[in-house]
Amino acid sequence: MIKVTAVSYLNTKPFLYGIFKSGLEQEIELSLDIPSECARKLASGEADMGLVPVAAIPEIPEPHIISDYCIGSDGAVKTVCIFSDCSMEEMTHLFLDYHSRTSVELVRYLLKNYWKTQPVLLPASPGFESEIKNTTGGLVIGDRAMALWQQHTFVYDLGEAWQKHTGLPFVFAAWVSRRLLPGDFLARFNAALRLGIEHIPQLMYLLPAPQPGFDLQRYFTENISYVLDDEKRQGLDLFLSSLKVEKLEGVA
Repeated sequence: MIKVTAVSYLNTKPFLYGIFKSGLEQEIELSLDIPSECARKLASGEADMGLVPVAAIPEIPEPHIISDYCIGSDGAVKTVCIFSDCSMEEMTHLFLDYHSRTSVELVRYLLKNYWKTQPVLLPASPGFESEIKNTTGGLVIGDRAMALWQQHTFVYDLGEAWQKHTGLPFVFAAWVSRRLLPGDFLARFNAALRLGIEHIPQLMYLLPAPQPGFDLQRYFTENISYVLDDEKRQGLDLFLSSLKVEKLEGVA
């Protein structure tokens, strides 16, 4: 039985739909976790493969990207954002969501290279969203971000900022294994993911809107981009290269 960990957010539902619709769930042991826990399980060997934040890839022994599908965006992603009641230039402190290291590292990159500001970065804990006020902003990711769009004056979408700065799409999470898996299984796994993506129109009838006024169709078909194409691979390579640079600068 292949142990699989996957992100528990709304944007993963098409993948899960395809896995269960295809019957592939009978061949795997599936757990749904927040992104940071997905990364921990794969790095520790508690899982054989998973949909994991891409910043964790360098920490996984012998990582293999095993799918042509991912959680990505080519512009605004809608659910990975900095929320604040002041402009980026006025922000003095910024809470960093504890759910995913990828988004935290992306914020660090964009603060340095795109926004060119230096707010004090604060580690966040559950409930930190209520501390977003005055000149303190907060990075919030995943389904929790959907409720904050109407609550704050300023919203900085990280997918949009990355695209504006680099001209490339961004990959937030990819399907990664820590060992070579049988080719026939991978073929059926990719077919299951493709099945889920193809059935997004039907899936939307089964899912309630996460927030009043939230456009579920636009989120699945425009904000989230699921195909891991050549441009996304370029964006992923650039991001992972930036992590190496940051690590070297930290050592220096």
